[in-house]
Amino acid sequence: MVRAKRLIDEFDNTVDRALGRLRGNPFADRVFYSASSLADHSLLWFVLGAARGVRDKHSLRAAARVGIALGIESGLVNVGIKSLFRRTRPLHEGDRPFHLRRPLTSSFPSGHATSGFMAATLLSDGDEDLAPLYFGLAAIVAISRVYVKIHHASDVVAGAALGLAMGQASKRIAPLEVFESTEALGPL
Repeated sequence: MVRAKRLIDEFDNTVDRALGRLRGNPFADRVFYSASSLADHSLLWFVLGAARGVRDKHSLRAAARVGIALGIESGLVNVGIKSLFRRTRPLHEGDRPFHLRRPLTSSFPSGHATSGFMAATLLSDGDEDLAPLYFGLAAIVAISRVYVKIHHASDVVAGAALGLAMGQASKRIAPLEVFESTEALGPL
């Protein structure tokens, strides 16, 4: 157990040092602080889901699934899983170049990474051409949480893995085909 903690701490420190070389770069600061803020409360993912939903009935159902799944994910992660861990957030010294909401929950796992990778998995389902965009945005948001020193790198890795698993589970529980077969019942 002690060896595992040491390896995790070493990983976190290595990633933090690598991102530390970018901190203070005006472009990198703008990109990562913006990504982190845009994904607060899953806003980015709700907007992308809504944008997908305006295309047609099939896309509207896919967007509804994303929104419902994000609500469930938020409760499970922020109320359930995070309450099991009491991991402190990384120490940030000095002023931040942009305003940033400071969460009060445990650092582990990263909710931003969880919601991002879950949403990317669901948004990509039936929309494979845009999958690189969805997963690219999820990766930027996840990395941003380490960049702005709100999460440790291991929090983000665990959150991304959890998000991928939750996305796959959501696809199995509520496949788009089920939504399509309910068309006879009327609109959502």
